[in-house]
Amino acid sequence: MDLRNAAIAVATDDGATVSSHFGRARYYEVITLAEGKVVRRERREKAGHHSFGPEGSGNGEHDHEQRHQTMVSPILDCKAVIVRGMGQGAVDHLRQADLAPVLTSLHTIDEVIAAIGAGTLDSDPRRIHQHHGEH
Repeated sequence: MDLRNAAIAVATDDGATVSSHFGRARYYEVITLAEGKVVRRERREKAGHHSFGPEGSGNGEHDHEQRHQTMVSPILDCKAVIVRGMGQGAVDHLRQADLAPVLTSLHTIDEVIAAIGAGTLDSDPRRIHQHHGEH
């Protein structure tokens, strides 16, 4: 997937590193690229596990679906979400929202930007977490 001319969202806690878990990240670093160069960068609040009550306190699948919708709504203008790991439910929801989940081993946002520019950013499906109750 070519992201050199796209807006991407990187899950992060500090604006510099790529979060290891999508649901736990506090922010999105939204980066708009043109020909692989950063033309805009902004941090957006991201709902996550820290925003909701204890896991299992809602009504199952519907509650999980609403959590994912809340997490994704600030970045519907992006083409991809980059993170080091996420659960299968989040992967599925991102795809339904027409956002490409990219699961990378890269640790910093600068490394991600460089990989996009070089055309070498790829996604590793082995980085999908298996959460309790997911199949």
